[in-house]
Amino acid sequence: MSISPDPSAGARFERLAATPMRTVGAATGLRPHDLWRSTRDLIFHREMLDLLVRRDLKARYKDSTLGFFWSLARPLMQLAIYYVVVGKFLQAARGIPDFAVYIFAGLTAIGLFTEIVTGATGSIIGNSGLVKKVYVPREVFPLASVGSALFNFGIQLVVLLAATFLVGKPPFQPELAYAIPSVVVLVVYGTALGLLFSALNVYLRDVQYLVELGTMVLFWASPVVYSWQMVSSIVSSPLLLDIYTNNPLTLAIIGFQKAFWGAGADFPQPDHLMLRLGVSFVVGVVLLFVCHRVFLRLQGNFAQEL
Repeated sequence: MSISPDPSAGARFERLAATPMRTVGAATGLRPHDLWRSTRDLIFHREMLDLLVRRDLKARYKDSTLGFFWSLARPLMQLAIYYVVVGKFLQAARGIPDFAVYIFAGLTAIGLFTEIVTGATGSIIGNSGLVKKVYVPREVFPLASVGSALFNFGIQLVVLLAATFLVGKPPFQPELAYAIPSVVVLVVYGTALGLLFSALNVYLRDVQYLVELGTMVLFWASPVVYSWQMVSSIVSSPLLLDIYTNNPLTLAIIGFQKAFWGAGADFPQPDHLMLRLGVSFVVGVVLLFVCHRVFLRLQGNFAQEL
């Protein structure tokens, strides 16, 4: 008994033969084609990115009674400590009106940057099981840290807004426009450094500890618990003051404080702050491009190193 060939099978084989081949795997080169391919893979795996963000948030507060309240515990504790120790004992609050709102705005801004960088740095190693077993764009792991940091930032922002209403100075003012470029600068620089450090941390595990020390230095080098006016009155060299002021993190924190700290409307601030933020954003985009290219170059041996 002979079996007649299935005509539909031949049609399927023809369609398969006509389907163009698509390379599967991580892009490791520095050519524009590799950058486009990496971006395309990220868009294709956007649902995976969403799942990783949700997983990070759920894992952080798993089996916790208070849940997301703990995302406020650290900044609120920092606020209480700095308000009492720095503001009252060291008399920093004497020259800064509504010191609690001022310091919480700074803590919220720098907390976003710190959480992005530190979370992204350990993201590849923290997901080593996925990296070694399945292919997904490696960038989704640092970017998932960015997403979870933005979620926590949103919770702290609600508390900051509530604080401005409590002191009777809600941020319904033109200066509120500084909030958007300030947050964008923080996210761009945090993402760029997070991509770079996450790749380097795979090859040199000391990077994560260096990042923790670096973020601690940046905290005290930024006008969070003290004002820019204090720095300008102490630093006599105009060059050193410009170097300090034009630090993107400093500019973003000052801009964020300017947006929500209503009592500081007449407080001395750097000139042309919006222009400085715009220049910092352009430089940050270039830095993000460079760090992404370095990430692409280093990601080829992630599975072997892990």
